[in-house]
Amino acid sequence: MDELDSAIVAQLQTHARQTNRELARAVGIAPSTCLQRVRALRDRGVITGYHAEISLAALNRGVQALLHVQVRPLSRTVIEGFKAYALALPEVLSVFVVAGADDFLVHVAVPSVDGLRGFLMDKFSGRREIVGFRSSVIYQHARKPVIEPIDP
Repeated sequence: MDELDSAIVAQLQTHARQTNRELARAVGIAPSTCLQRVRALRDRGVITGYHAEISLAALNRGVQALLHVQVRPLSRTVIEGFKAYALALPEVLSVFVVAGADDFLVHVAVPSVDGLRGFLMDKFSGRREIVGFRSSVIYQHARKPVIEPIDP
C-alpha cells in the first residue's frame, strides 16, 4: 500500500457512504483514478466490506460483556464446534480464539445484567465442552475510527 491507498482507506473508514467523486476530491485525485484504486483495494482484499454502525442501546442491548471461556478437550473439533455454536447465538457480537488461560473471548450484548446472567445460565452452563467461564462487564467501549497500516 502506498500513501494514496492509505489515504483512500482512511477516508472510507471515516465515511464509507461518500461518492467516488467526493472520495477523489478528498484525496486529491481524478475520479477515474480513485475508482481504479478502490477496485484494486477490494480485489487485493484490503477493503473487505462496508457496514453501518448500529447503536446497541437502540436495539435494547445496552449491557456488553466479555466472556472468558475454557473448553475441553482442546481439539480442533471442539474449538470449531464451540465457535460455530457461539456465533449462532443472537446475543454474541464476536468470538475470539485466544492463547493463554482462556480458550475464547466472547463479546456479547444483552438488555440487562439479569439478561447476562440468564444468557450464561441458559446458553453456557449446560454445555459439556465448557469447563469454566467468567464474565467482565464492559463499562465503556471505544473503537479507533481509522486503522492505519504499520510499516514493516
